[in-house]
Amino acid sequence: MSQLLHIYNALLFDGVNEELVENATVVIENEVIKEVTQGSVKVDNANTVDARGQFLMPGLIDAHVHAYAADINLRKNDNLPTTLIAHHAAQRLRRMLARGFTTVRDCGGADVGLAMALESGLIPGPRLVYCGKLISQTGGHGDFRSADECTQREDDCWTCGCSYSGHITMTADGVDEVRLAVRNNLRHGASFIKFAASGGVSSTTSPLTAIQFSDEEVLAIVDEVNRFGTYCTAHIHPDAAIKRAIELGVHCIEHGTMISQETAQLAADKGTIIVPTLAIAEALLREGPALGYPEVSMTKLAEVRNVMMSGLEAMKRSGVKVGFGTDVLGSLENYQCAEFNLRSEVFTPIEILKQATSINAEILGFADELGVVKPGARADLLLLERNPVKDISVLSRNGEHIVGLVKSGRYQSNAR
Repeated sequence: MSQLLHIYNALLFDGVNEELVENATVVIENEVIKEVTQGSVKVDNANTVDARGQFLMPGLIDAHVHAYAADINLRKNDNLPTTLIAHHAAQRLRRMLARGFTTVRDCGGADVGLAMALESGLIPGPRLVYCGKLISQTGGHGDFRSADECTQREDDCWTCGCSYSGHITMTADGVDEVRLAVRNNLRHGASFIKFAASGGVSSTTSPLTAIQFSDEEVLAIVDEVNRFGTYCTAHIHPDAAIKRAIELGVHCIEHGTMISQETAQLAADKGTIIVPTLAIAEALLREGPALGYPEVSMTKLAEVRNVMMSGLEAMKRSGVKVGFGTDVLGSLENYQCAEFNLRSEVFTPIEILKQATSINAEILGFADELGVVKPGARADLLLLERNPVKDISVLSRNGEHIVGLVKSGRYQSNAR
């Protein structure tokens, strides 16, 4: 028997159009939006919610999370038991849903088991899209071994010693290994592939500006995902690495912090999407040292933070399609919603709302299915007591202003 949900008298942002709809009505049947109209409609045998003129919008999407990053020190994180990591992930995802994120894209670590636990209702949380483990070259961003770490296996057999696999990353070297890593992630249900094409902040043994993986290796990744019918995204900070990735056909860039105006224009021209992540940088600058974040990483972080806003401005001027991601690690997850305020230095509230809904849905491969309020879309919605188009900081308060949340057609009053 069908279950009906009738929400009426709402101020509606549909995820796409800048013009809000007053006195909007949304009718949901099971998990799908059946009708969206202005004014009242009669719906029999429905669970009815009077929005009282409050703000109704699509559920939020975070396109860059790490469910298995229980600790901000990722080498320490890799030494934690897998069972403990799984429990941390369950709690982190539950809290993300309470903040209004009804869908998240995990950019390294989450796997088929976590997805199955969510889909079966074993644990509460957002819809999960995952890539499996981030693929890194040996010694690249994703190889979290310290410079002085040397196992017996490495001492005895250098040809095998490059292998590394942690909770959120793995290493692969050479075209054949890279292809195998991609295929294994896809075999385990990954819907996209992520790899590290430059140095990063959290890794301690490679420079931030290092360009990683050979052209041939990158082309192999692009070839594999193209033939599979999906896409790849690359962790990159330095401008030269961003430009190379775009030219090699990489579909999406994570962070993109040091991008130049010229490269931003190239991304716009080629249709390459960029997902900046400001929240993690802000959080680490404030709390990283006290939480044991490595000193070398703090030094690299300062370099990234200094150019982050200018990079964002270059993206906006060039018209790059920009997604919404946060990359919050460990206990810094409370900064997830700070991303809204940080972006407001460059983008308007309506631009940010689109990034966190319909644009992110397009990145994830769910255009017109998620991130929108329209007939046929999945019924993931937020009801807010205040209008974020007038004040985007409404969304920066970790779900405080959520009146109701709809996930897969089921309404929860006051999601917190």
